[in-house]
Amino acid sequence: MIFYSEEKGHYSHMVRLVLAEKDISCEVKEFDPEGSLPDELPAINPYNKLPVLVDREVTIYEPRIILEYLDERFPHPPLLPIYPNEKAECKLLIHRIERDWLPLIDKMMDPKVSQKDFDKLKKELVSLVSGIVLVLKEKPYFMSDEFTLVDCYMSAILYRLPYLGVTVPDTKSFSTLRNYQKKLFSRSSFDLSLTDSERDLKYSFN
Repeated sequence: MIFYSEEKGHYSHMVRLVLAEKDISCEVKEFDPEGSLPDELPAINPYNKLPVLVDREVTIYEPRIILEYLDERFPHPPLLPIYPNEKAECKLLIHRIERDWLPLIDKMMDPKVSQKDFDKLKKELVSLVSGIVLVLKEKPYFMSDEFTLVDCYMSAILYRLPYLGVTVPDTKSFSTLRNYQKKLFSRSSFDLSLTDSERDLKYSFN
């Protein structure tokens, strides 16, 4: 199994989190999209972008499908609920993250984004962050008693907030969000999932 990963990409980070959570043996090849991409990329992904997972004769290049494939291919520990109704609810949360959160992150992480557009996107992101504070009071993880794929998405997003200029207020009303971040970032799998480039983001956080 080979995983073609972006060094700082949030989509790649989600996949690396799943690989670490399940202790999957995989060769991870890191690339900087601003530098050089793998020569074989056009042949394995018609959209010519990362991330891409190659598992023998299977090649997958859509992040969500990669995550679900890994969860089914390596069922322990499960990162999607077993019961259909709970699984559907989890997938709907992922759908909302993909529709509401990720387009903002994608645009803000684009080195070509203008300052005006960045500031506008930042306000939208702050609104989304504020909106989940009450939700996080209900369960230990994101609307779940167990760590799921939803938390893999949120881990990659929330880790990048300071880099994007979004600070979680050190107030009582935001304590649930700060506790949630601490819970995610203290997992051994999270530390294992980070590339050297992502570890360097910590310096940007201060």
